[in-house]
Amino acid sequence: MSNTPMAANPLTRAVLEIDEYASGLGWDQPARLFALVDTARLRSQEPALAAQLGLQDESETVGLTPIEQDEIPAGKALDEFLGTIAWPDAVVGCALTVERLMLPPSAESSVPENLDEARLAQWVASHPERQEVRMTVAVLRDGSRDSALRLREKDTPTEVLTGPELVPGLAEALSATFVD
Repeated sequence: MSNTPMAANPLTRAVLEIDEYASGLGWDQPARLFALVDTARLRSQEPALAAQLGLQDESETVGLTPIEQDEIPAGKALDEFLGTIAWPDAVVGCALTVERLMLPPSAESSVPENLDEARLAQWVASHPERQEVRMTVAVLRDGSRDSALRLREKDTPTEVLTGPELVPGLAEALSATFVD
């Protein structure tokens, strides 16, 4: 993940690393879940795993290492799946990357009323102003959050939008995985 731009803090850097990883896999991918672990702690407590991940030679003393989890079960709603997760203490945060269709705010006024979820998804998919977007959202146990958005039509590392409040609903759902 050497092309990841320098980021202001470890969480932003982890989000950008995951975004870069997902970008390398191409589009039309399933959602992917990552545990975030403290890199220095991982190197000291799990040196074999750190070596397997290529972390033994890193000079950084602070940072987060994303570790991809098992595949999210197909056919299970994302919110239902997230409700089943409990993280061990060694996991300081988590991240999710998922692709969705988005409409501009101007399209909200034209949404037909009384559509069920399936018909609304169909309507959005056929809307001429739809945009395919990949969202990468990460949260830490302490409540910190960050996210990255990449539009399919502007799929370059320099066109990735980042910020803590870009996908608040998904950030809240991920934060809930740390509530006892």
